[in-house]
Amino acid sequence: MLRHLVILALLAAVSVTPARVAAQDRPHSGTLVVVAAPAPPLTLTPADLLNMPRTKTAFKQPDGRAVVHEGVLVAELLKRAGAPLGKALRGDAMATYVVASATDGYRVIFSLAELDPEFTGSEIIVADRTNGQPLLADQGPIRIVAPKDLAGARSIRMLERIEVVRLPKP
Repeated sequence: MLRHLVILALLAAVSVTPARVAAQDRPHSGTLVVVAAPAPPLTLTPADLLNMPRTKTAFKQPDGRAVVHEGVLVAELLKRAGAPLGKALRGDAMATYVVASATDGYRVIFSLAELDPEFTGSEIIVADRTNGQPLLADQGPIRIVAPKDLAGARSIRMLERIEVVRLPKP
């Protein structure tokens, strides 16, 4: 019995590992898909991002180094994709969240309201440059930077998708 359990555990570990490794090794296409149904998905290239209104955000790393990220406010991307922002962010729209996904399967969540500068003064960006240079290969080509988060867990690297999700009515 114990032998069978050990064999099953090993088979499970082996069957999960290749999929996880494949997700981590999957190259980033360089495009970002922004989904705010019922509007059609918005697919953006790095050149598209460079032609949008740009912003910079600065903060200090834990080691004290100053870092400046440059990119596009997430709210700008959401607005172009059809998400309810500004005066439209009321009532049922307040029960909306945003899922950001990376090529390795990592995902983070933001409320829609916290991404709207008219609502919170948000400075959360999709960054494509750090200190004036393109992102390092292990960080990008694009990532989210949430400069006011005290922990960096939502500053997701290797960003490939942003999706707006509205909670169903009870």
